[in-house]
Amino acid sequence: MEIPPYPATRPIELSDKPLLDGIFARLQPRISEFTFANLYLFRNAHAYRLTMVKDALVIVGKGYAGGAYFLPPLVGDVGKALVTILDDGLALYGADEPFVEEYLRDKNVELMEDRDNFDYLYRRSELAQLPGNRFHKKKNRINYFTNRHTFTVDHYSEKYLERSLGLLGEWRRVRAEMESVSMTSEVKAAEEALKMAGLLGLGGLVVLVEGEVKAFALGEKLNNYTSVCHFEKAYPFLEGLYQLTDREFNRLLFTECAFVNREQDLGEPNLRQSKLSYHPAELVKKFRAVAKSSNSKAYR
Repeated sequence: MEIPPYPATRPIELSDKPLLDGIFARLQPRISEFTFANLYLFRNAHAYRLTMVKDALVIVGKGYAGGAYFLPPLVGDVGKALVTILDDGLALYGADEPFVEEYLRDKNVELMEDRDNFDYLYRRSELAQLPGNRFHKKKNRINYFTNRHTFTVDHYSEKYLERSLGLLGEWRRVRAEMESVSMTSEVKAAEEALKMAGLLGLGGLVVLVEGEVKAFALGEKLNNYTSVCHFEKAYPFLEGLYQLTDREFNRLLFTECAFVNREQDLGEPNLRQSKLSYHPAELVKKFRAVAKSSNSKAYR
């Protein structure tokens, strides 16, 4: 279904960063969608719009298949906004457990756990140090890489832009047969993130082998105690490079954070297996909801 014509509905713009940064600083969100950079970088992929419903600020969007949905209202009378939007037939996406308990439990809605979009939350120090037998295979792969290659790790900056874009293009070329709408959107978002990292407040690193960028990772703080890694790309034919990049991201960046959110697996079996192999401390549950009286199948 189409997004209803709520008052003042408009696309998210770069000028909205101070407003949304301030809101998220107060909300201290746990779901990875709730950073300005994430919303801005995927604004076209999901047709994100800011709108007012009653006196509540709401983000509405569309899934990769075109279904309309809305994210949990940010400020204002959240309860009234929820009733209005759900009655209009839109699906709610991205409600975490505290939101469900406060606004949706025992209401006239159908609640569904959205396992494919659960966020993976890890102890940052564990990913930075890879302690004990649980991470033995990860350490072995890193050792395989470090024993065969001379490399350096540096903080991402504009001087690495063109080389990082080249790596991103190579990463996409290798995966051409697996191309999907979500992959295309991710590559476009990653490209823009590399170009606008400073403006968006993203921090990152690069791994250089023989002077060439062979991996990069970009992220930011999600809340006061959690970082979030939005993008991690590595040359696919260097065994152990992904494991090294992940370790270095958590060893060098956002060291004041106790946790790191590595986002969702989107139901991809290989990605799920990989994320589980790092032993998450928690899966941050997300729920979707529709009004019981609604026939809406709208979804991400």
